[in-house]
Amino acid sequence: MSRRRAPCRRQQAAPRCGAPSGCFWSWYLSRATRGLLSSLHRVCLSPVHRTLPGVPLKTNGLCCCCLSVPSPDASVARVMWTLVGRGWGCARTLARWATGAALGPAPTFGAAPESWPTCRVYSSAEFKEKLDMSRFPVENIRNFSIVAHVDHGKSTLADRLLELTGTIDKTKNNKQVLDKLQVERERGITVKAQTASLFHNCEGKQYLLNLIDTPGHVDFSYEVSRSLSACQGVLLVVDANEGIQAQTVANFFLAFEAQLSVIPVINKIDLKNADPERVENQIEKVFDIPSDECIKISAKLGTNVESVLQAVIERIPPPKVHRKNPLRALVFDSTFDQYRGVIANVALFDGVVSKGDKIVSAHTQKTYEVNEVGVLNPNEQPTHKLYAGQVGYLIAGMKNVTEAQIGDTLYLHKQPVEPLPGFKSAKPMVFAGMYPIDQSEYNNLKSAIEKLTLNDSSVTVHRDSSLALGAGWRLGFLGLLHMEVFNQRLEQEYNASVILTTPTVPYKAVLSSSKLIKEYREKEITIINPAQFPDKSKVTEYLEPVVLGTIITPDEYTGKIMMLCEARRAVQKNMIFIDQNRVMLKYLFPLNEIVVDFYDSLKSLSSGYASFDYEDAGYQTAELVKMDILLNGNTVEELVTVVHKDKAHSIGKAICERLKDSLPRQLFEIAIQAAIGSKIIARETVKAYRKNVLAKCGSSPPSKLKPLSFFDSKIRIC
Repeated sequence: MSRRRAPCRRQQAAPRCGAPSGCFWSWYLSRATRGLLSSLHRVCLSPVHRTLPGVPLKTNGLCCCCLSVPSPDASVARVMWTLVGRGWGCARTLARWATGAALGPAPTFGAAPESWPTCRVYSSAEFKEKLDMSRFPVENIRNFSIVAHVDHGKSTLADRLLELTGTIDKTKNNKQVLDKLQVERERGITVKAQTASLFHNCEGKQYLLNLIDTPGHVDFSYEVSRSLSACQGVLLVVDANEGIQAQTVANFFLAFEAQLSVIPVINKIDLKNADPERVENQIEKVFDIPSDECIKISAKLGTNVESVLQAVIERIPPPKVHRKNPLRALVFDSTFDQYRGVIANVALFDGVVSKGDKIVSAHTQKTYEVNEVGVLNPNEQPTHKLYAGQVGYLIAGMKNVTEAQIGDTLYLHKQPVEPLPGFKSAKPMVFAGMYPIDQSEYNNLKSAIEKLTLNDSSVTVHRDSSLALGAGWRLGFLGLLHMEVFNQRLEQEYNASVILTTPTVPYKAVLSSSKLIKEYREKEITIINPAQFPDKSKVTEYLEPVVLGTIITPDEYTGKIMMLCEARRAVQKNMIFIDQNRVMLKYLFPLNEIVVDFYDSLKSLSSGYASFDYEDAGYQTAELVKMDILLNGNTVEELVTVVHKDKAHSIGKAICERLKDSLPRQLFEIAIQAAIGSKIIARETVKAYRKNVLAKCGSSPPSKLKPLSFFDSKIRIC
């Protein structure tokens, strides 16, 4: 005679009958909301007790450890499995079967899933199955980026690749799938590089394709350079109508310097004015890539996109890594989650990392325990391990944003390695003051800036203060668009409203005396705040930043663009015809001449056809002056600016006129002045309100006119 185990307290509470009653389900579902679901999840999925629909249950019921019912019908068993798998919503619906609700016949164990009246049932193991990344050897891995000029179809191509590999379902709503930020959706541009791991079967082999979608605007070129460090090749996308643009040239040379394989892709061949043959000739002439290596596609229609995947496998080499060596992982991007801390995007160059490993940061020398590793598909997909050559994410309990540094090297505890080279620091082109609207929000804004700069490491932060605006920061950006996007992300993601001052560029000054050199501890100082610009008597010379600008335009606009460049103090360096109708101009620009409105002026003159890109070219000597803006004789520190001596008068007059239109009238006169030292170079006046002494005279009858006051009578006498 078999010995039967005594029922536990949970079993005693449940009615022991063939068909469960409604009171049982009321008790059962209420227990589920208080933690019973987690208990079922832990026990039912253990190797001993695990069972699935369609398989006979142990001892004619669920196992005794999991609130067994000796003879449950099929609907009860399925409800319990639904609680474990798909969750509360399906369980509540299926419970109505068990209590006799008229929802059609109850499902049976032998029936196929398609015959069940409700949605498919999943176990937790099936729903949260971890990927086994060991089945992808190094020779079956391809890491590549998509680079292009703005609006050349880069994100659309990424959408088609995700669809072709089955990473996402093919629907009409797949537009900018990898552009996850609200600001990207609103502006229609990519501002943040995004990673996605694609699984593709080609000729009987399973390949792992790690795709990184990058921004196309010059202000986010640092995102591109960081992304290329985790790749062995790039897809260089060129518009079949517009042809090669300035940012296309810049992206090509970034890939060339990194010694990556370049696959030219001519997109938008479905357009009416598309001329892919002309673009092929441009690519061959400018980049020295044979025209027969170009792939012609229409990412919007999906035409010939399969050839891109084939080219990635055939023409991009696998990563050169060693899985038997100790772990070396490069942090090339990171985000912050308020519950899990820092989520680091890593590229593994050597070794293996898995959950539970203890890793060390080469930058901070702090030790962490790995909580989770995985790949982005394109959302987070946990895996058992990550192997050398693969790109994924890693969570290790970094709670402080300062602990995660872009370019840091991670290695296993007690297995030190030589750190990877990392990244060259981004050089800010534009500086602006940022202050909270209310000083009580200072700490909240500080926390928001720290978290956002973790995700955008190209922003530099310096503490600053102002008499009028209080405590704040001086932030460095790569351009005006970068500054606008950063401000917009602060508002959208952290609900922070700020005051931004006028953007300026960094200047340098060579000190004249040894006393000043000793005070500043260097002979050449950098000025990022115009209010701190030193007087001419203290320096031997001033230096201004310059950039090498590239302009590509139809030749019919060449004359107008040359005049614009000369008006901005630019020096022409080169001029090349890339085909019969397009010309590439190279100019050396002072940075402060192009940072504000040059791009808009260029687009206006060329009817939108010209493109512009620039790169840092160092500093040059210039005659600079500090221009103060005074209101009724008082200097406003926030309006101080540094200008070239030859343009001081015109700029000062323009600022005064703008302030006159912006400042509201008062009961007193406001004098707006632009001054260089003690010399006033421009002035505007906001007139005071005047007493209207005739307002009371109007058209009222004489009997109702009031006598003039003493003050009114004095005005009339005057």
